[in-house]
Amino acid sequence: MPAFRAYTARNLHEIPQLAGRSADDLLQLRAVAAVLPFRTNRHITDELIDWDDVEHDPIYRLIFPAPEMLDPADLATMTKLLRDDAPAERVAAEARDIRRRLNPHPGGQLSLNVPDDGDRPLDGLQHKYAETVLFFPGPGQMCHAFCTYCFRWAQFVGDPDLRMAGNDPEVLCGYLRRHPEVTDVLITGGDPMVMRTEVLARYLEPLLAAGLETVRTIRIGTKAVSHWPYRFVTDPDADELCRLFERVVASGRQLAVMAHYSHPRELAPAVAGEAVRRIRATGASVYAQAPLIRGVNDDPETWRRLWRTGLDLGVVPYYMFVERDTGPRNYFEVPLARGWQIFREAWSQMSGLGRTAKGPVMSATPGKVLVDGVTEAAGRRLFALRYVQARDPALVGRPFFADYDPEATWFDQLTPAFGEHREFFRPA
Repeated sequence: MPAFRAYTARNLHEIPQLAGRSADDLLQLRAVAAVLPFRTNRHITDELIDWDDVEHDPIYRLIFPAPEMLDPADLATMTKLLRDDAPAERVAAEARDIRRRLNPHPGGQLSLNVPDDGDRPLDGLQHKYAETVLFFPGPGQMCHAFCTYCFRWAQFVGDPDLRMAGNDPEVLCGYLRRHPEVTDVLITGGDPMVMRTEVLARYLEPLLAAGLETVRTIRIGTKAVSHWPYRFVTDPDADELCRLFERVVASGRQLAVMAHYSHPRELAPAVAGEAVRRIRATGASVYAQAPLIRGVNDDPETWRRLWRTGLDLGVVPYYMFVERDTGPRNYFEVPLARGWQIFREAWSQMSGLGRTAKGPVMSATPGKVLVDGVTEAAGRRLFALRYVQARDPALVGRPFFADYDPEATWFDQLTPAFGEHREFFRPA
C-alpha cells in the first residue's frame, strides 16, 4: 500500500526524475511556482508521466510549471529575486502583484456568486444557478496535486483575500432550509477527498437530516480519482469512505462523484479502475469532466479514448469545458472554433451512451455557454450558441448567434451577430 508523498516548490529537488535538470531549469520552475501553486505526488511522478519524452508529455504539462506560464518580464523578475536570495517577504510581495493581474476569480465568483444573510456574506457558499449551491469546506481546500490550468488556483496561494472556505456545515444547511428551490449541493474545493472520512462526514451527514428533503443530489468534485486513486482503495479509511457513500445513497439522495479526468492515461493504472469500481459499488455515480487544454488533450482522439475508457468502467461523459479566463490562460487556451471541431469529431465516434458529453462549454459570468456549432445565416459565418445553465433561467436553451472569429478563445471576445441577441451577452 503506497503512502502519500507530496512534492511542492520547497522540495522540488527531491523528485528523482528531475535529478538531471540543470540549476537554471530548476530555478525557473521555482520562479513560476512562487507565483502559481505547484504540488504533485508519487503516483503522478512514478505512474503517469513518461519521463523519456517529458517535453511532449501531457501529464507533465498538466502538473509541472513552465516558464511560458508567466509574462517574460515577470519571469525575469521572479528568477532574479530567487537567484539573489531576496527576502521571503519581497518574493511574496512580487508574487502577489503578479497574481492580481491574472484574474484570480473569474466569472464574478466573489462579487456575484456569494450569497449573504442580510448582514454579511456567507463564508464558503456560492449560489449562481437557482437549483445548485456550491460549498467549500475549509479542510478540503487543498488537492493531492495541482493542475496547472486550474481556475481555482487562487485557493492555494496562501492569500486569505482570495480563498473561499467555510467551516460550519450549519451555515450551509440553514441556507438550504431558507432556499427550498435548491435541489443540488456541490461539495468542492480544492478537493473534498483530501479530508479524512470522519471530517468529510461532518459536512455530508447534516445534508441527510430531516428538513432538507429538498436536497436530492449531492455532488463531490474531485481529482483524487486520477491523482490519488488510492484514496478510494487502500488509504487507511478507504473502507470507511465507501460506507459513508453508502449512507448518502441509502438516504434516498443521488450521490454524484464529479471526476476530473483530463487525459486517458489517468485511467490506465489498475488502481484507477479499481477506484471507480469501488465508488460505483456504493450506489454513487461517476461523471467525467475536464477543460480542453492545449498540449494536454487538444485532439479528438484523446477525448474519444478518454470517454471510451471511462464508459468501459461505467463513468458517464459529462462536460468538455473551455479553459477559464484566469491564470496562465495564454499557455493553455484553444480557439473556440478549434475546440468545437475537436468535440464534434470525438463525439461523432461515440455510441449513444457516450453522447452524454456536452461541449465545448464556457463557464462565463452569465452562465454556461455551449458552442453548438459553426453555421451561416444572412450571408454571414456565425457561431451557434446556447446556454445550458444561466443566472437568468429565461436564457437557458434558447439559440443565439455570434459573429465567427477563428481566433476567439472566450465569451467576452465574441460579438452578437444580431441586435436582438445582445441580451445573451450581458455580464449578469
